[in-house]
Amino acid sequence: MNLIDFFKKDRFAALAGVELMEVGDGHAKARMLITPDHLNGGGVCQGGALFTLADLAFAAAVNSHLTLTFSTSSNITIFRSLSEGYVYAEAEEIVNHRRLPFAQVRITDGQGHLVAMFTSSGYRKEGISINLDD
Repeated sequence: MNLIDFFKKDRFAALAGVELMEVGDGHAKARMLITPDHLNGGGVCQGGALFTLADLAFAAAVNSHLTLTFSTSSNITIFRSLSEGYVYAEAEEIVNHRRLPFAQVRITDGQGHLVAMFTSSGYRKEGISINLDD
């Protein structure tokens, strides 16, 4: 198993249609196709769907070091509304601290326009490794 397979166990993100595309050293990319199920009452993609996309990209980036890491605080700022097409999340770990990592996630549309920015800090569970043998 690799990290992409590991994160397929994130059932909520999978149900939301989030697909992890790439994971590297402190880096990850994910995407989500906006469907009618993602739309809010105003007819645009619900902020929680964008948050879920960014959160999975964050999780993959900070867990790429194979030490189990959970988010402790997150923030999202949405700049533009979308009602269709793919949205992409690219996470970069800005601080790779042994206990308290911090990452930034850029969410863009299919044309590369910035849709939202997500930042999150995490907590690494010292001594608890991610098992990729399952």
